[in-house]
Amino acid sequence: MRQLPDGMAEHLASGATTLCHCWRVVLKSGEVMGFTDHDRDLAFGGIAYEASAGFAATEIDSSLGLSVDNLDASGALSSPRLSEARLAMGDFDNAAVELWRVNWQDVSQRVLLKRGHVGEVTRGRGFFTAELRGLSDVLNQPKGRLFQYGCDAVLGDARCGVDLSAPDFSTEVAVFSCTARRLLEVSGAQGFAAGFFANGTWAFLSGANAGRQGQIKFHRISGNAVRIELWQPLAFAPRRGDRLLLRAGCDRQFTTCRAKFNNAARFRGFPHMPGDDFVVGYAVKQKKTKGKRT
Repeated sequence: MRQLPDGMAEHLASGATTLCHCWRVVLKSGEVMGFTDHDRDLAFGGIAYEASAGFAATEIDSSLGLSVDNLDASGALSSPRLSEARLAMGDFDNAAVELWRVNWQDVSQRVLLKRGHVGEVTRGRGFFTAELRGLSDVLNQPKGRLFQYGCDAVLGDARCGVDLSAPDFSTEVAVFSCTARRLLEVSGAQGFAAGFFANGTWAFLSGANAGRQGQIKFHRISGNAVRIELWQPLAFAPRRGDRLLLRAGCDRQFTTCRAKFNNAARFRGFPHMPGDDFVVGYAVKQKKTKGKRT
C-alpha cells in the first residue's frame, strides 16, 4: 500500500483536485529529463518538469504477483529534447522512468505511481508512443550462459579478450557521401576485405553526429568504393569529411574466432556440441550374414 504525504489524502478526499502526471526520465548516458502533462512547468526534487512536451499517459495496468505492469506514454514530438531524431537513434531505449502523481498547486503533495524503464517505442509523423515496463520485467530476461554453438561473449570485452583498438581490427575513416542517413561511402578502409566490419560498431568523431555510436549492418566494396550500411538512420545527415571510427565485427562462429581474430582459445561457445540429428538418433542392431556385418 502506498503511503500518501501529509495533505494529499485530504486533497484527494476533497472532491476537487488539482492533479497532473510528471515523468522523470534518466537516459543511459546519464542525462536527466522531466516532463509533465500540466500546462505550466513544475519543479521538485531538483528536476524541472517541462510542460507542453507532448506526454500523455494511458491507464496503468497493474497486477499482483510477478507479472509485468505496463503503461503507454504517447503524444506529440513538441519538445526539442524529445525529438524524432533522438528516438530514432535509440537515445531513450531502456531509459529509467519514474511516473509521479502531483498536486500542481503544492508539489510537495506527490506520490510515486510507477517505476520502470522504456520498452518498445513506435513513431509516426510528429507523434510517438513509448511502452513503459515495470521493474518485474527484468525477471523475464535470460540470465546465465546458454549452451549453443555461437559465442556468447561481446567482442572486445573481458571474456573475449580481443583488443579492438589494435590497427588490425579498427580504422578511422572519412565520409565521402551519404544516402538516407544510413548508407555511407567512406574513404580510409580500402585495406580491409568486404564484410570485415559487418556486425561491428561505428562511432562518429566529428560533425553533427559526434559522440554517437551504433552497429554496422553491411560492409561492401565496389571497385574502389567502400560502403557501410548502418542498422539505424543517423540523427543528422553527415557532411563530407566527417570522421568516424569503424571496429571489426564478429558472427560469433568458431571458425571466425580462429581465422579472423586468432582467439580460438577464448571462444565462449560450444562448437562441438551434438546437434539435433544426434539427439533424435537411436541404436540399430547389426546383423551378421555370411561372415559379413550389415
